[in-house]
Amino acid sequence: MISHANGLGLHAAAASLAAALALAPAATLAQDFENQVAARQGQFKIMALNLGMLGGMARGNIEYDADTAALAAANLVAVSQLGQEFHWPEGSDNIMLDTTRAQPSIWEDFDDFASKWQDYGTQAAALAEVAATGQEALGPAVGALGGTCQACHEAHRGPELN
Repeated sequence: MISHANGLGLHAAAASLAAALALAPAATLAQDFENQVAARQGQFKIMALNLGMLGGMARGNIEYDADTAALAAANLVAVSQLGQEFHWPEGSDNIMLDTTRAQPSIWEDFDDFASKWQDYGTQAAALAEVAATGQEALGPAVGALGGTCQACHEAHRGPELN
């Protein structure tokens, strides 16, 4: 049985834990801005590497290998499952930084951006389902995934950096 005094101690501990959890998002916001942007850009480099491998296999420029195709597709799925909350700090757009192509429209219509990211995840999962089944299955699946990338780029990515 918990005594009244211990019960108060538990309430205080629970209140402290709740306060700490409430402050967790604020701590996240205080993360190093440059690292957040670098992480975002890194995830897109991972996507490009793996999608390039699969696209090369689909076109016949790279010899098809079921294990490599499955791994590349799994990598794309893994990236799609990363929470994006930490990768897009306010002010990390191409107006404020000369090291990114991210347009302010991402923050102005984050629901659209999030929907496009979800579409990417859906198509990455569909690609992963067929990646190891043969080269002929890659073309349509890579094309569908590429379409989700293109839709987001057209809406939210600026011109090439010089």
